[in-house]
Amino acid sequence: MVFSTPLATLITLSTLITFASAVTIQKPLLQLPADAAQNRQTVKEMFLYSYNAYKNDAWGHDDVTPISQGFADDRNGWGATIIDSLSTMYIMGLDDLFQDGVGFASNVSFTKSRTNDTVSVFETTIRYLAGLLSAYELSNSKYPALLTKATEIADTLSHAWVGANAIPYGHMNPDNSPIVQVSNIAEAGSLSLEWYTLSKYTYNPIYAKLGVGSARQIATQPHPLPGLAAQGIDPSTGTPVGDYVTWGGGSDSYFEYLIKYARLSNTFDSLWAQEWATAVDSSINLLSSRSGVGDWLYLADWYGGGTKRLIGSHLACFNAGNIIYGGKLLNNQTIVEFGLELNEGCWNTYASSPTGIGPETFGWKTSGGNFSGPALTSEQETYYQKNGYYPESTDYYLRPEVLESNFYAWRVTGDQKYQTRAASAMTSFQKYLRIPTGGYAGIWDVTMPDAISYIDTTESFWYAEVLKYLYLTFDDPYRISLDDWVFNTEAHPFKAPPAKSTYNEGVSSPTPTVPFTVQQDVPVAQISPCPALGDLLTKVITDVVFGAVENLLEGLVL
Repeated sequence: MVFSTPLATLITLSTLITFASAVTIQKPLLQLPADAAQNRQTVKEMFLYSYNAYKNDAWGHDDVTPISQGFADDRNGWGATIIDSLSTMYIMGLDDLFQDGVGFASNVSFTKSRTNDTVSVFETTIRYLAGLLSAYELSNSKYPALLTKATEIADTLSHAWVGANAIPYGHMNPDNSPIVQVSNIAEAGSLSLEWYTLSKYTYNPIYAKLGVGSARQIATQPHPLPGLAAQGIDPSTGTPVGDYVTWGGGSDSYFEYLIKYARLSNTFDSLWAQEWATAVDSSINLLSSRSGVGDWLYLADWYGGGTKRLIGSHLACFNAGNIIYGGKLLNNQTIVEFGLELNEGCWNTYASSPTGIGPETFGWKTSGGNFSGPALTSEQETYYQKNGYYPESTDYYLRPEVLESNFYAWRVTGDQKYQTRAASAMTSFQKYLRIPTGGYAGIWDVTMPDAISYIDTTESFWYAEVLKYLYLTFDDPYRISLDDWVFNTEAHPFKAPPAKSTYNEGVSSPTPTVPFTVQQDVPVAQISPCPALGDLLTKVITDVVFGAVENLLEGLVL
């Protein structure tokens, strides 16, 4: 179906269709354990303890710095923690805080940055735009100011699409002029859920055309491996740069959104589900790797015409949950089981850690002794021989991904072990991350429980993701059901239409007919970095390139 019918009409028609034998994600008749209510209350108390530190020391700013009891404005000074927390507040029933947050958000001007920092199209979309839209949906459209401000954000970000470009530049100057530089597929291809949802409520197809069009441009380019796009993308040409393939930072949410957009939009274009399924099939056959110790399953990176890079990351551990989710959506139990086993490998980084918390990055050896990077230190070798992986970077920056995948595994299988794991992580957070003077902070070394050193920042995703995934693991599984809601990469739920009976059929866009050729690599900064870590992470997670497309898509297939 070519995008010629008004978007509102298409959406109305899709929601009116009754699909027989609709696909389901969650296991029927899920039963919570007896301690779920108490665990849920504990998570709520953790949120309040952490948010009160923000209110006391950083209200109106982006982040609290709990050790110094100050603040940071690394997301353009628009109050990232408040807006990113709205959906969590609503789900937890924190009505007074939610009302305060809505009042604050209603009066923020998103027309330009309040700081001298650049504006990230990706981060602004997933935190601010999604935070406002999700709160608008969860509250049954009760607060129209949220939609007004979401539209203001999108209009500001639209300056990143220059001329005929289908792919936006990743960052803008404080005056909203785009920064002409390279990008990566996570920045350019993870806008579809948010911009499609905005189109649904504003009846403006341009928003969907921008957000979905950039992902389509990436998906229809030649790839180094079937379904697995190169991480680098040049918006000036719309073509890939380099041949680096990873499910980690810089690529992660592009792959995540392929299958989620198929579900949220109920599109009859099979491009999205097929591209995701092809990516997973290639990952199973070409990227899967098992540790020689413990036989843990991981996904390696790929570059240089076939070299595997045996380095994983906390960021990449979202892939288990996404693969479990997509496997259910495609009714493919082989994919589901693969995702569940990936989840075991990621959870092992928590279970075997002295603090019960996994590291930012880690590596492993295969049974043949292969591994990436320089020779291991004696400490790393000892750690690997005991645990089946070794830390590359020992810090924990309040990341959500392992708990995110644990949440999906629980909702899909109903296995009580995932409840136990969530409770274990919660206990570790309380013991090692809680600051006596208020708030929670990351730590520099998860392997040293007797020498805790804090990272003095609490980014907004702690409230939006970590605490929400913990809470929902212990919450009534039918209140925010995976069969009714689709989560963006910041854990903001969007209301989905009734599911179709299959996501394996439909008319797809043409696949590339030209072979993949490697263009010049140009390194760029890591996506979703910890400001306190500086360049430490870029030595183990490489991101690459971006630009612009000469011809904007004439029509968008929905």
